[in-house]
Amino acid sequence: MSNNIMLTAAVTGAGDTTEKNPHVPVTPKEIADSAIAAAKAGATVAHVHARDPQTAGVSHELDHYREIVDRIREADTDVIINITSGGGGDFIPSLDTPAAGGRGTDIQTPQQRHGPVGELLPEMCTLDCGSVNFGEMIYMSPTEWLKEQAQLVKDAGVKPELECFDTGHIRFANQLINEGLIDGTPMYQFCLGIPWGAAADAETISYMKSRIQTGAHWSAFGIGREQFPIAMQTALMGGNVRVGLEDNIYLKKGVLATNEALVDKMATMLRANNIGIMSPAEARDVYGLRQPNGRN
Repeated sequence: MSNNIMLTAAVTGAGDTTEKNPHVPVTPKEIADSAIAAAKAGATVAHVHARDPQTAGVSHELDHYREIVDRIREADTDVIINITSGGGGDFIPSLDTPAAGGRGTDIQTPQQRHGPVGELLPEMCTLDCGSVNFGEMIYMSPTEWLKEQAQLVKDAGVKPELECFDTGHIRFANQLINEGLIDGTPMYQFCLGIPWGAAADAETISYMKSRIQTGAHWSAFGIGREQFPIAMQTALMGGNVRVGLEDNIYLKKGVLATNEALVDKMATMLRANNIGIMSPAEARDVYGLRQPNGRN
C-alpha cells in the first residue's frame, strides 16, 4: 500500500461564503472549473455541493449536480468526485412553529438526499453520521434515516466517507459498520471546529482516531484559521487531509483564497514534510473505489 495520502478539495459548500469571498464558485460551470483547477494544483478528490445559480444558496436540483459532474468527467484532468449526501438537513428552531421549524428550515428524506449520488454514481460521497448543533441551526440526521441512506449508498456501489462532527457520531458510524451497512474498509472523516461539535485540536484527533475500527482509513479537517494546522497535524499522524473554500475562505490573514491556492499551499506543506499525495488513479486502487464515469 502507498505511503502517500489523499488530498481533498471541498470547493464550495452550502454556506453564505459567496458574500465574503468572490472566488467561491456558484454556477455548475464555476464549481466544475474550480474542482478541475484544484486537481491541477494537486488535489486527489473534489468534494462538491451544488448551489442555485440565481441565489447562490444551496441547491438540491439533480440537473445542477449533473452539469457539475459531467463537466468534471469530460475534463482532461483526472480527479475523484465526492458528492455530498448531506442534502436538506437544516432545522431552524422557531417559537412560532416549533414542530415545523422556522424560516430557512430545509429537510429532505433519505431518498431525496441520496438522489444525486444514486443517479450520477460518483466514486465517493459523504455520509453525515448524526445530528449536531451547527451554529444557531440544528443539522438533523436521525439514526433510522441514516441506516436507510447507508443502505442506498451501499446498493449504489459508492464509497461513503463517514462524516463525524462529534464523538457520538463515531459510535454510530461503528454501528453502521457492525450492521453490515458499509462495504469494504471504512473511511471516517473527523469534521472539527464547527460550533458546536468536536474541537479542532490534536487531542481531539487522537481521541477520535482511537475510537475508529481497527484498520480503517481516516481523515480530518478544520475550519477557518484551523484549516492548515489541523490538516498538517492529520497528515503527520497518517490521515488524509482536506482543504477548500467550503471550510476556509482565506489563504492567510487578510488574503482571500481560491481553491487552487489552498490546495497548492497544502501540497507545498506536505512536500516540505516528505509526505506524498496520491494521484486519483492510485487512490481508486488503494481505497477500492469505482472507476471514473460511474463504472464499477
